[in-house]
Amino acid sequence: MTLDDLLSIAVEKRASDLHMAVGKPPILRIDGALTPMESFDIITPENAQELVFGILSDIQKERLIKDREIDISHEIPDVSRFRVNIHWEKNCIGLVARVVTSLTPTMEELEMPKVVYNLLDEKQGLILITGPTGCGKSTSLAAMINYVNSTRSANIITLEDPIEFIYKPKKSIIKQRQLGSDMLSFADALKHVLRQDPNVILVGEMRDLETIAATITLAETGHLVLATLHTYSAAQTVDRIIDVFPPYQQSQVRLQLSMFLKGVISQQLIPKVSKGRVAAREILINTPAISNLIRENKIAQIKTVIQTGVANGMKTMDQDLKRLYKENIISKDIAKSYMMNPETMK
Repeated sequence: MTLDDLLSIAVEKRASDLHMAVGKPPILRIDGALTPMESFDIITPENAQELVFGILSDIQKERLIKDREIDISHEIPDVSRFRVNIHWEKNCIGLVARVVTSLTPTMEELEMPKVVYNLLDEKQGLILITGPTGCGKSTSLAAMINYVNSTRSANIITLEDPIEFIYKPKKSIIKQRQLGSDMLSFADALKHVLRQDPNVILVGEMRDLETIAATITLAETGHLVLATLHTYSAAQTVDRIIDVFPPYQQSQVRLQLSMFLKGVISQQLIPKVSKGRVAAREILINTPAISNLIRENKIAQIKTVIQTGVANGMKTMDQDLKRLYKENIISKDIAKSYMMNPETMK
């Protein structure tokens, strides 16, 4: 049994992830639930190293041993691509592989709200996709890039860690750059990307001050920038960005965000009544009211404006969860378990 065999089974069983940890059998995440592969033996330290090293190049093995962790992309021809994290745990090798479908998703397939299409028709500004790990941020970003690629002539540059979806150019040019092999860091790549004549830039993750600052500057200088953050709500996203900066810079950052932030799409994947999961989304659109709140540092009031901003395409996470329940897509108990204010559910 090779790692490719295990990954192929994960695809066959429609799992989102394969987990491999010493002392346990391989484990699949199916529809959000962890499911041990009971027919397989418990993984030993020797098994783990043999399975993992079987997909690594000599350079990647050296990096793993030196850095104790590595993120790579892996492909099984005619099966699927995978985003793979390999790490050490109690001095043994562990692995988590995310299944990446070979087909680039569309906005229609993900039931993306109409207002998101409008955001993507903008020529400049910052659009953020946020949510916890495993909420489908990468899939949503892929659908958004696919939309731009299909609707206009643009030079699209993606900065990823690692590359997941492979895009086929349609109306646009698409250049995909991977951390480690094509660039040394997000911050370094963002410094030089202006020399590459971009129209649309995808930043896989705004993970530090330097990357966040460079991303905001790109949005300010006439480019449409798509990026992700690990935050749970639109208001928290704005707070997180501002709080990363030292106090003497925060006023300037608030001003920049108030002018160039186009929207925030915060999402969670929710178990459906039938099999599978569905995305629940909170959407913030940077209307004059939202812009004013950001500029005046009244972030706590953003949620109230979102609640009353239906005409502008806005909605809170709780409002979308109620919609999914009313449409019989998710159960009442599940909806309440994901809501910030479950007591409002009737």
